[in-house]
Amino acid sequence: AEYVLEYLDKGLIDFGLLFREPDLKKYEWLTLPAGDVWGVLMRRDTPLARKAAVCPEDLWELPLIISHQKGDDRQLSQWMGREISELNVVATYNLVFNASLLVDEGLGYALCFDKLIHTEGTGLCFRPFSPPLEAPGYIVWKKYQVFSKAAGRFLQSVQEMISADHHL
Repeated sequence: AEYVLEYLDKGLIDFGLLFREPDLKKYEWLTLPAGDVWGVLMRRDTPLARKAAVCPEDLWELPLIISHQKGDDRQLSQWMGREISELNVVATYNLVFNASLLVDEGLGYALCFDKLIHTEGTGLCFRPFSPPLEAPGYIVWKKYQVFSKAAGRFLQSVQEMISADHHL
């Protein structure tokens, strides 16, 4: 999210995809009909992998690999029932692929969104949080943005698809 917002602010990109609510003062956005869910990326051979879902107490003592994104801390600490500083955080990541390499090497358990790492046929698996922690998705752009024809058409198409999805 930090990089996406920085690129938007600098005019390097027209749109960004975020999984946390954007700043109302700086950005316009559309809420996507589908978001993602938080959970744990882990090795298949760990005892925790036998569970269908992971609760906060399961993670309190484990070595955790968490997102470097500032906005995620508040959400995660609320769900965990503990401050991030009270947890055993062994690493942070800004690309979940890098976190998956650390998990595969046995360094810890990565807290991340589902659907980001393909785990089928690997030594890794994903288990959702219980209770679930959902993250809505947003397409974001700068307020008062003047779009090229292509970018304007893209936004119009996305708006039409979201509108059609809500009418199903």
